[in-house]
Amino acid sequence: MKNNSTRGLFDEEFRLEKIASKDPLSILSTKVNWEQFRSTVEKAFDEERTSNAGRPSFDRLMMFKILILQELYGLSDDQIEFQLLDRLSFQKFIGQGLNNRVPDAKTIWLFRNTLTKSGVIELLFIKLGKQLERHGLIAKKGLMVDASFARVPIQRNTPQENKQIKAGKPPRWKKHKAKQKDIDATWVKKGGQNIYGYKQHIKADLKSKLITNYVVTTASVHDSIILPDLITKKDGGQKLYGDSAYSSEDITGLLEKHKIKPQINKRGYRYKQLTEKDKLRNHKLSSKRCRVEHIFGAIKQKSGQIIRAVGQERVKAKVVLRLICYNLCRGVHLIKNKRKGIAYL
Repeated sequence: MKNNSTRGLFDEEFRLEKIASKDPLSILSTKVNWEQFRSTVEKAFDEERTSNAGRPSFDRLMMFKILILQELYGLSDDQIEFQLLDRLSFQKFIGQGLNNRVPDAKTIWLFRNTLTKSGVIELLFIKLGKQLERHGLIAKKGLMVDASFARVPIQRNTPQENKQIKAGKPPRWKKHKAKQKDIDATWVKKGGQNIYGYKQHIKADLKSKLITNYVVTTASVHDSIILPDLITKKDGGQKLYGDSAYSSEDITGLLEKHKIKPQINKRGYRYKQLTEKDKLRNHKLSSKRCRVEHIFGAIKQKSGQIIRAVGQERVKAKVVLRLICYNLCRGVHLIKNKRKGIAYL
């Protein structure tokens, strides 16, 4: 009778092969040319000290891949540190083994903060976008725009403190407490629900569902105000789909000025209800416009609903990292299933 605890000569190798065959990170690792991001990441450290004293820093491309892992699995800095120590698939993704030193939570936070302050995270989004366009993955046969809330932990302030924040004169909290206070986030009421935080506005390619532009604002900013910042001259000649939040004569005029054909859902008013023809039109447009909802759904499913960061600058950095993660995964999916001629992204 065979003893199940007996270890075979190739058991460990077979087990690792089985993990790799079912590991989505393995596909992401092999189908993305990660080295293309190295020079951009390094820009955040152009003025780094030249002294050789102290422990050598971690490979910066590896650190960027750790940030990608964080957003793919919705992990905090402490959680990603533990998972890097514990999970073989995470170690393999960043090119480490059990004998390698793992960056701690503070190191990960400092690295992300450096990329945030330097604006490099936005450059990484642009870099990836150019690569997606170069491979012809962005069809340019239609556009979608929409916005979604990026919630942050609710602040527990006194009425007097909130009054001071609204007046632009935040209270003089103690240093350690001030670091935890978000004075940028705002409240907004939608569908009878109070929401606190920020808003991520995106423009995406209709066919591929790849995100091509974004803006991050506080939650109280209306969607239509940001549309001029989302569209560019390259969008000319395409149809743009959006919900009734973008329905106005000003928006229509703006789009026509850029030679973009508006496909915006009409809005009903108290004394001017939608006709049956308007409802039918909205229904037809929504069958295409709803594809943008798939994008937000995919992002929230992977990264979670809450963004644990303080201040608009850091929240924006986390949002953009999530958009980069989404575009990477979506791009790899398109290559794998529709564009087999492309070796990697």
